[in-house]
Amino acid sequence: MKEFNLENHATPDMTILIVDDHWVVRESLKQVARSLSEKFTLKEASNFADALGILEGDSSVGLLLVDLVMPGFHEFEGVQLLRRRFPSVPIVVISVHEDPTHVMEAIRHGVIGYIPKSASAEEIKRALIRVLEGEVAFPRNIIARGFDEDTSPSSASANIGDRDPRLTLLTLREMEIMMRLGRGTALFDIADELQISRQTVRVHLGNAMKKLGISTREAAIHFATENVKELGNLTAEAGETI
Repeated sequence: MKEFNLENHATPDMTILIVDDHWVVRESLKQVARSLSEKFTLKEASNFADALGILEGDSSVGLLLVDLVMPGFHEFEGVQLLRRRFPSVPIVVISVHEDPTHVMEAIRHGVIGYIPKSASAEEIKRALIRVLEGEVAFPRNIIARGFDEDTSPSSASANIGDRDPRLTLLTLREMEIMMRLGRGTALFDIADELQISRQTVRVHLGNAMKKLGISTREAAIHFATENVKELGNLTAEAGETI
């Protein structure tokens, strides 16, 4: 796994806030974060009330690692509250749920990462590196399982009629990048798969976002995830005509 360089990606005084009602989980996440850099300030909360108090009093919080289910909240209620009160602070969900429905719903709520609690320290470290580098981190194997579970002929034919007309504005390369983004692939992995530079990927993604009327990376991920099958179909159709 590649090394993480704090100086190139994250502000030295950035605070990472870990919110989980289990001490062992919080401690494990702190150890992984410390392995990336001793310069991070690590704070923790065992409930959402304490987390809100920290966020209100500390503007240096630059990343939230949040358990999906906490006492007093049902699944995404806590994430919704945090997104509403602190929309500029990126959120990574830490969850015991390992099914496509929860991952896709997390994406719809604008989180930038989803880490199953069963993940190893190396997997957590890899995910944190991605989000600290401005990428996203979603479990591709879980997302792919969701695609496999939804392949009935009836649903496929229904999607054709519901195709977003904006998709036809995209070039083949833009569709290829958006399709991979919708499958949970990080931008540097997209660059490797397409054998182009990361900067080129970002340029194509930016052009696609302008055509689609999308202003944020989170919104682009949401759109790509919602339309990933049609993006795949259009990419295949465009490839056949070349």
